Amino acid sequence: MSADLLITFNAGSSSVKIGLFEVDGAVSRRLASGVIDFRKTPLSFRVTEGPAIFKVDLKARTTDDLSEVLAETFSWLAKHFDLRHIAAVGHRVVHGGDTFAGPVRIDETSIKAIDALSALAPLHQPQCVRLIRAIQKLRSDVVQVASFDTSFHRTNADVVRRFAIPRALHESGIKRYGFHGLSYKYIAGELARRAPGVAWGKVIIAHLGSGASLCAIEDGVSRDSSMGFSTLDGIPMATRCGALDPGVLLHLLGPLGRTITEVEDTLYHQSGLLGVSGISADSRELLMSDQPEAREAIALFTFRIAGEIGRLAATLGGIDALVFTAGIGEHQPQIRAEICDRLAWLGLKLSPAANAANAEEISTRSSPVSAYIIPTNEEQVIADEAFSVLNERAPAP
Repeated sequence: MSADLLITFNAGSSSVKIGLFEVDGAVSRRLASGVIDFRKTPLSFRVTEGPAIFKVDLKARTTDDLSEVLAETFSWLAKHFDLRHIAAVGHRVVHGGDTFAGPVRIDETSIKAIDALSALAPLHQPQCVRLIRAIQKLRSDVVQVASFDTSFHRTNADVVRRFAIPRALHESGIKRYGFHGLSYKYIAGELARRAPGVAWGKVIIAHLGSGASLCAIEDGVSRDSSMGFSTLDGIPMATRCGALDPGVLLHLLGPLGRTITEVEDTLYHQSGLLGVSGISADSRELLMSDQPEAREAIALFTFRIAGEIGRLAATLGGIDALVFTAGIGEHQPQIRAEICDRLAWLGLKLSPAANAANAEEISTRSSPVSAYIIPTNEEQVIADEAFSVLNERAPAP
């Protein structure tokens, strides 16, 4: 294989993370990373290459197919990297439904299947399809691979995946899927490398960022997750509500007369830490605020997380380790401390010094439940899966 560069795309609702990886034998190594922020005008493209950081204002228009944006982005990257030698482009796709159990090479059939799932992930899936189409237009010669956030949770038992609704609705696809699977896959692998003594036991991973969820793993595979049918479910997030009594939806749509669009905007963009505090969606700002509403938002956040950890421990029949990851999980000692204080009944004992230092292991030696901080790396999983698909043998005729 002459190509030696992998590019990954991690599409969010308002931004796209880009990773550039060098292929060296069977290993892919990150060279640089970047983020295109669609919330700013002009469009902002921020690139990190080792210690160097570049901020580029893009002149391209944000069209429906994103081709102009990607053309300008690739043009800038080509000045720094040899884009003639691209082995593959890998994409994070939020929803794979029951259609995709692992990474796949993208062709017209798989694109249509991915697009058909857009109703299940309306904020993320259409953006991903646009990126795939734009790269097809820009570099039709390049192999593209899709990695699915839901695939990691396909090991969940049927009783975990079901809602107590009519069977016909379940069979039509209304069930619990789980998300953040690429992050959980990475953390499960890293935990096996760093702490093999607990990695194959009963572990709960807390992916705490702007989007947040929890996952229960045993023997290195997913057994349950806080997110269910959609990325709204589970614990409160920056602007998303988390678990909500469905009667609230009936009340909003019925007596209060809200439209579906208004309800969607409220639950996805005006709730969570922002909604409770009325101040900010950023937990760092809330921790620095002396306003009681800020304190209440943080208290609710940590209370719901601790409660969900208790539920997931029931799924596993116990807990051997708790792992914190993502922006909040990796960098905010106070949030971690408040969550662990609420879990003292499990025997979890946090080391204040290790926690304050963001150390890898933050529990005390005497704690029956170990606690760790492990930085996540979704882009590495996307690159590794793209590389694995690229090197699969063609099926025999």
